[in-house]
Amino acid sequence: MHPIKHFCTITKHRHYVIKHCFYAGILWQGLLHDLSKYTPTEFIPGAIYYAGDKSPNVGERRANGYSKAWLHHQGRNKHHFEYWQDYDPKTRFKEPVKMPLKYVKEMFCDRLAASKIYYGDKYTEDMPLAYFEKGKYCRKIHPETAALLEKLLKMLKEKGERKTFTYIRHLKDY
Repeated sequence: MHPIKHFCTITKHRHYVIKHCFYAGILWQGLLHDLSKYTPTEFIPGAIYYAGDKSPNVGERRANGYSKAWLHHQGRNKHHFEYWQDYDPKTRFKEPVKMPLKYVKEMFCDRLAASKIYYGDKYTEDMPLAYFEKGKYCRKIHPETAALLEKLLKMLKEKGERKTFTYIRHLKDY
């Protein structure tokens, strides 16, 4: 069990997100970002399955077949596309819903921060896009939300953080 290492990792991640949200023009969201990770439901499994180079949810899934911490987290944090799913009255299936722009902006900030934390000194600006592309085949996300996130991640790769955050800050709709 690694409670101190886990605390340091999630706090460092949060600080990156706060900084990124400031650059994106959504500071308040950054200040409130991922507070649920400090609750016992998420923190304890995080400390138990702490790895340092990937989410502890991976370890919890391997051990239990699912991650109770992740289920708790995604249901409380609107910057995760998994939060934005609801039953379609026509199909009667759970379908992805288009995310409000402010949460797409926060999702971008979160993905950028996670890449910096998990890759450390090896981080490059193409890594968040590579991670996004790797999971495309199994992701259930609204097509417009996916297109905007992919556009921002490509912009990060091609133009860098400064230009991407300038674009995000002035983005009003999608």
